[in-house]
Amino acid sequence: MTHPPPPVAAQLWSLHEQAAEDLLGVLERVAEIGFAAVEPISLYGNAPSAVRDALDRLGLDVCSMHVPFPSGQDAPAVLDACAELGVTTLVWSLEPEEFGTLDGIRAGAERINRAAANAAGRGMRIGYHNHFAEFVNVHGGRRAYDILLGELDPAVVVELDTYWVATAGLDPARVAAGLGDRLEFTHLKDGPATGMEDCMVPFGEGTVDVAAAARANPAVRWHIVEADRSRQDMYALLRSCYDFLVGAGLATGNRPVPAGGPASGGRRGGVA
Repeated sequence: MTHPPPPVAAQLWSLHEQAAEDLLGVLERVAEIGFAAVEPISLYGNAPSAVRDALDRLGLDVCSMHVPFPSGQDAPAVLDACAELGVTTLVWSLEPEEFGTLDGIRAGAERINRAAANAAGRGMRIGYHNHFAEFVNVHGGRRAYDILLGELDPAVVVELDTYWVATAGLDPARVAAGLGDRLEFTHLKDGPATGMEDCMVPFGEGTVDVAAAARANPAVRWHIVEADRSRQDMYALLRSCYDFLVGAGLATGNRPVPAGGPASGGRRGGVA
């Protein structure tokens, strides 16, 4: 059975400096590129209702939002803001040092599970986003990531950052395929895959096989383009990545890209 490609969204951390000055203007330019949705990290002082109105006007969805786990005293305020914006999946991470011990992983999982229960009471879900500490830390022969997933409520979905998987020395496509139906979101980016200060490049120009990662798991509901930082103009980089995915039939968007054009879905970079 052939599965249709998922739609493509933009992670707004890529444009956090611009968004801090003019979030609504950023949304307009992201919509012009053709992205079907955004994954915000902040509203930068804008009212959720105003942002929701802008999204509706531009034909943009909110696939998910990066926001701290609603497990403490701030949980009601976090959930209220997300509800007003129309967010249904809240995504966040644990800190790298929490993966240094089994107790740290279990305590982190407990915090996430509390957040999942709080979110469920409001009709929302929690997603977990990885960096690379989850994969380089091993306890009793098991990677910290596998231990964490085993401790989490099955209702917690996975957002796999394929770049940080590659940075840890693993094959992102293989990891994505092994997550089964729990994997609903992928973060796609390309670059040298050497560390947290990497600068991202257009898909196909770095060391990550983005096309293989994008094809690896048919359960994925959203491909999300992110560039933590870059030496290139960020809007141009996001457009290039959009063209790569949509032009190769790896994702769908709101702006058609001719097949066989600049984005062929192949690789021009090295081997991860």
